[in-house]
Amino acid sequence: MSAETGTPTILVVDDDTELRGLITGFLGNHGLIAKGAANAVEMDAILSAGPVDLIVLDLMMPGEDGLSVLRRMRAKRPPIIMLSAMGADTDRIIGLEVGADDYLAKPCNPRELLARIRAVLRRGQEAQGQPVRRFGDWTLDLVERSVSAPDIETASLTDTEFRLLSAMVDRPQQVLSRDQLIDFAKGNDAMMFDRAIDVTLSRLRKKLGPKAPIRTVRGEGYMFTLAAE
Repeated sequence: MSAETGTPTILVVDDDTELRGLITGFLGNHGLIAKGAANAVEMDAILSAGPVDLIVLDLMMPGEDGLSVLRRMRAKRPPIIMLSAMGADTDRIIGLEVGADDYLAKPCNPRELLARIRAVLRRGQEAQGQPVRRFGDWTLDLVERSVSAPDIETASLTDTEFRLLSAMVDRPQQVLSRDQLIDFAKGNDAMMFDRAIDVTLSRLRKKLGPKAPIRTVRGEGYMFTLAAE
């Protein structure tokens, strides 16, 4: 963050001049410091001049592409949200496996991108010492990996349940497909299927109690209905 203001600095790397300007302008108008780079060379120059808090990185660029950038920056890098005009499942999965913190298909809604940037930054801040997340009457303990509320007993979460609930808490009021939830929940386990997601969400609902804020969106996926603190 900027030492003077405490405001997060976002670097948008995209060879589309118009889109890059649109995104940086939108982020700047919503309280962030936004910088732009047309390619990996310009990105490296900006990073060498000073730190940034998050990179929005286009997958398809002339010269070094986004996946190559991700691979060489795996250690000691800021969080990265990948953008791709292709939007194919294989590209999204590869991007996440290589190390992207989130993935968004182009053209994207700037408001959704802003929400995802804030969610990724928030996760980073929590990892530095905030041990809980709160949503409604519930408390998610990030250290103990448990969930509690005044009207339910504290329930321990499996690794998959914890990953899935954390992902949904970070994306409130967004419809998430089963494929997206598979990516969020599988961790190091590549064998995760639609049915496993349904079963895991069923267990989570029981642990959260009768007022569980997880809604089924028929034919599309699931939605977490509460914003987290």
